[in-house]
Amino acid sequence: MKASDKCKAMIKHHEGVRAKPYRCPAQLWTIGVGHVLYPEQAKLPVWTGGAAEGTRMAWALRHEHHRTFSPDEVDQILAADLRRFERGVVRMCPGDLTQGQFDALVCFSFNLGLGGLQRSSVRMCTNRDDKEGAVRGLMKYTKAGGKELPGLVRRRKDEASLYMS
Repeated sequence: MKASDKCKAMIKHHEGVRAKPYRCPAQLWTIGVGHVLYPEQAKLPVWTGGAAEGTRMAWALRHEHHRTFSPDEVDQILAADLRRFERGVVRMCPGDLTQGQFDALVCFSFNLGLGGLQRSSVRMCTNRDDKEGAVRGLMKYTKAGGKELPGLVRRRKDEASLYMS
């Protein structure tokens, strides 16, 4: 299966689209639709103040990335990232999924990572064909740092609606 245009639009809406490299809240150089430019940067500790040496904040943006990416380039990067999530959803949820279920699981995974999907009750309920349980499971993922975030509540509601469509 492939993510639909509706799924791609939902991911862009919730993630945002940036044509210039920026540091995400986790201090990682990011471009486009949440694409981390240097995954190896994540192995470094988060800078919490003081000297930045040896932390994510000390990581310099490479010369070739110090530019504005075109909309086509951003879409190509997103398409490559989506292929990984599509394959992961197919592997972890091998049953017959509707397009809406598949899209919701891809969007959820894009946000939490495939490890998040693998450990979730959303996946377990999907594999038992428990749609209501899967939707309840989605709504458990609305917090970051122990606080409920309105943006995550909206995203999970959108994913739940897509899942049931």
